[in-house]
Amino acid sequence: MDAPHRLVVAAVLAAAALSRANAAEWPRFRGPDGAGISDAKTIPVQWTQKDYNWKVELPGSGHSSPVLWGRRVFLTCADAKTAARIVCALDADSGQRLWTREFPSKPYRQHQFNSYASASPAADAERVYVAWTTPDEVTLLAFSHDGKTAWRRTLGTFAAMHGSGSSPVVFGSLVVLAIDQKGSQAAIVAVDRRTGETRWTVPRNNRLAAYGTPTVYRPAAGPPQLLFTSSSQGITSVDPVTGKVVWEVPDVFPHRCASSPVVAGGVVFGTAGIGGRGRSSAAVRPASPDGSTSAKVAWKLEGDIPYVPTAVAHGDLLFVWTDQGVVMCLRAATGEKVWQQKVGANFFGSPVRVGDRLYCISMKGDVFVLAASDTYKLLARNRLGERSYATPAVAHGRLYLRTCTHLISVGGARPR
Repeated sequence: MDAPHRLVVAAVLAAAALSRANAAEWPRFRGPDGAGISDAKTIPVQWTQKDYNWKVELPGSGHSSPVLWGRRVFLTCADAKTAARIVCALDADSGQRLWTREFPSKPYRQHQFNSYASASPAADAERVYVAWTTPDEVTLLAFSHDGKTAWRRTLGTFAAMHGSGSSPVVFGSLVVLAIDQKGSQAAIVAVDRRTGETRWTVPRNNRLAAYGTPTVYRPAAGPPQLLFTSSSQGITSVDPVTGKVVWEVPDVFPHRCASSPVVAGGVVFGTAGIGGRGRSSAAVRPASPDGSTSAKVAWKLEGDIPYVPTAVAHGDLLFVWTDQGVVMCLRAATGEKVWQQKVGANFFGSPVRVGDRLYCISMKGDVFVLAASDTYKLLARNRLGERSYATPAVAHGRLYLRTCTHLISVGGARPR
């Protein structure tokens, strides 16, 4: 390794360590590392509108999730009629809108349940990063925390009959985006977070577009890896510093990947589906860091399988939440089913775990709270009164819930 490459590696890893230290932030879709986990102690189980810290109307509709850094909430919205893209920042204490940036676009065909604002932002201590697509281009932008454009990149065209939904993530000094469209123009791209210049690209060739967001895998030995899922490549591990594929298990998903991968119990779990239902799944045991063992399928879930919602872990337990509201608790290492229960609603948002509780928003806008344990227990069903396709966010002891048109803050110390 030459000296310049060593400097790049050192910079990426140092920035990644600093980002990981900011554990109270919720800097990306499903929070730190994409795990969907918070250790907050001040999130209520049950509430009414009187318990809200605030509820504010957003400048547009959307299905993306909020991200937080410091005292700021960043969110993407869109005008459903004109397809104009909107980025906004809110004060986390009051819900007051701090700034709004709007970018004109033009409508195009996408799935009836998709949105022009399905991709969540990503944030670090200096900037917020957003991505959107049209059939003509993939756009990746960076803003300062006060809303000034830092840089803007166009990363080719985008072909997918259902639109897009993958969110960017920050890893160290890089912003990484999976452009997993259909065909040979698909790619994973990493750019310098300060300049937007391309650092590496992993070519892809998909039979079907994929919509997941990368997850960080931190093996007990060896450097971190980024995990991706798609119909053609299956589950792929990439070295975030160099863009080199570390290992890959293809041909495990004959269907479309809409959920994101999850790490639990020594395996990486992913799902795929078509026609509004999950159809296939795989739990893969990663290759060893020294290369002595190859990655291979450990088990597959049969029967009820998620399509859009991403699972969440608690120790060696994996909680799998389907679009049709079937919730399962599995032993992550083996796939053994501990319990299964139908909660009575449909879901596009993914569950998050806060301590020993699971929170997930139904399409109708009911927040289901379950015990994250080896015994099924429904703790609460909190009604937001509006439809929601989004995943909750948790930061600085507060829970943030996005409906199609509003953002709500619950829990923590009440702002003065």
